[in-house]
Amino acid sequence: MIKSITELRSIFEKNEIFSKLDSHNKKIIEPDFWQNKTYSKNIIKEKKLFEDLIKSLDDSNKKLNDLNELYLLAQEEKNQNLQIELLENIKELRLVVKKNEIKCFLSNETDSLDCYIEIHAGAGGTESQDWADMLRRMYVKWSDNKKFRFSLISEHKGEEAGIKSTIIKIEGDYVYGWLKKESGIHRLVRISPFDSGARRHTSFASVWTYPVINDEINIEIQEKDLRVDTYRSSGAGGQHVNTTDSAVRITHLPTKIVVQCQNERSQHKNKETCINMLRARLYDYEMKKKEKEIESDQASKSEIGWGHQIRSYILQPYRLVKDNRTNFESTSPDKVLDGQIDEFLEQSLYKIK
Repeated sequence: MIKSITELRSIFEKNEIFSKLDSHNKKIIEPDFWQNKTYSKNIIKEKKLFEDLIKSLDDSNKKLNDLNELYLLAQEEKNQNLQIELLENIKELRLVVKKNEIKCFLSNETDSLDCYIEIHAGAGGTESQDWADMLRRMYVKWSDNKKFRFSLISEHKGEEAGIKSTIIKIEGDYVYGWLKKESGIHRLVRISPFDSGARRHTSFASVWTYPVINDEINIEIQEKDLRVDTYRSSGAGGQHVNTTDSAVRITHLPTKIVVQCQNERSQHKNKETCINMLRARLYDYEMKKKEKEIESDQASKSEIGWGHQIRSYILQPYRLVKDNRTNFESTSPDKVLDGQIDEFLEQSLYKIK
């Protein structure tokens, strides 16, 4: 336990968390700090994260010292009940230290940013469209469990059930850092609820995550490179039907990147959201280009089908969720699909290093 906390402090020092907090404290007292609201908001957000990490480290040290003194006293008095209780407290303390250690792996430039999640159903019609909807629910439930905020950016429903594609935005501490390795093909095996013969089906859906970049990251977009299309948003009928062409689709001609938004009734607001998404996609595009110079093409660009999945969710004939990159497994697929994916995310972060 002492070794774990000592190692955690060295990781903090390696990631310059102490010096970063000191730097942010100096920035806040600068005369023009509050003039740029976006910049100051990001600095305050980072400062709080660093403060929370350091406070947690100090609290862990204090708690460990207290537990150690109590444990020595319990040994001296041969109080087994107290010893058992203290061991449980040490287990809880280990979990806190582990969480702080994981946060230290989120040290890339974009890890602290919010995240877009784009999901597309693979071939297979209703089956894959329902699976895409299940995946979206999984990430939304994960967001709720973390007390993060999510919003629907775009959605194309299936003819019978599920969704053909969707884009959601999740806002919170280090969201992109947590979710950046979720990009890829996700495979589901189950007895189909849409098959009258109750046969087993395999469905695929692709997930793509990319950061909501801030104003500090300069991405130049020229108007001549854009094609802007408007169309009528799909949604509820009756009095809620949208009778105006408020939905916006923007195509970036040089890269062929397409973004769209329909969640606002205002065409202006939808266009603004599209531009922000395009900046994020272009940043992600440039980062992927650099990665391709060293690595093979990412799984997120692969065919949505056999042989490319990063994770399999098997509900029949047995129950198992397995990540093909880390080999981490869970025999509780219901919990995973209900948003309890932290262990998979943690294993992916360890794999990065």
